[in-house]
Amino acid sequence: MAGGTPRADLPEPLEDAILALKEERNAVILAHYYQDSEIQDLADFVGDSLALARAAQKVDREVIAFCGVHFMAETAKILNPTRKVVVPDLDAGCSLADGCPADEFRAFVARHPGAKVVTYINTSAEVKAISDLICTSSNAVQMVKHFAGQPVVFAPDRHLARWVAKESGRDDLIVWPGACVVHEQFSAKRLAQLKQKHPDAEVLAHPECDEAVLELADFIASTTGIIRRAVESKAQTLIIATEDGVFHQIQKAAPDKTLLQAPGIDESCACNRCPFMRLNTLEKLYLCLRDLRPEVTVPEAVRLAALRPIERMLELST
Repeated sequence: MAGGTPRADLPEPLEDAILALKEERNAVILAHYYQDSEIQDLADFVGDSLALARAAQKVDREVIAFCGVHFMAETAKILNPTRKVVVPDLDAGCSLADGCPADEFRAFVARHPGAKVVTYINTSAEVKAISDLICTSSNAVQMVKHFAGQPVVFAPDRHLARWVAKESGRDDLIVWPGACVVHEQFSAKRLAQLKQKHPDAEVLAHPECDEAVLELADFIASTTGIIRRAVESKAQTLIIATEDGVFHQIQKAAPDKTLLQAPGIDESCACNRCPFMRLNTLEKLYLCLRDLRPEVTVPEAVRLAALRPIERMLELST
């Protein structure tokens, strides 16, 4: 069972109990691709940040159980103010969101008057409320191009910003200097060595990776784009530079392919596994549905301010 030794007060089998509770609570379970496979298999919808935002927008249940990280649950609440949004673990945060405090970001934006603010979805509701447009890794280039000819502040991931600048032909983005604790851990040197051992392998990478890693990639895309490419690729061996939670969906769709994790800087740990995403477990999912907590809330003034750039993103992404 995921999450270690079962607690005495939890029913068995836990998966059946979760599904029964989901119906009792009139709930929907949304899960990110970086969740443990057991959670992905129980979810009503599994996706990346953009797909989950779209799914949250269409929810018709009273309760949303969001298996991801805090900013994702906040986005669901922003889009569904009358529904209760609960999470398995309230401490499941994000290094990008945590590294861009709203008060500091507001001051940063104030130093660039007249600039449009394009903010990655991996931010707090308060930061989204300061923004003109939200983006995800799958639509960031499109969102920046929407402000062609205008100065643009891009936050908070500097690696994604560099890739977006290149893809959009913008060398003048004003960039907040944040980074993802997972994607920044991949080692270009060790990846090159792995490629030598597997010359026929195709390297798929997330744009949050360091530039040296992206230069070794054959294909760069969002989480969903990586999964789609892995399934469709003619290569039988794939080296993947993103969180290894994506392996589950790839293996289900293409079981005969060999999947290799791009190596990290530190050989002694699984640093490319998001420590925040993996705080969620089946046990915690059951308890959050049973107790309807921890609940994620957003102050109404912040929610309304953040709603505008999120809805605009969803409109432009259709």
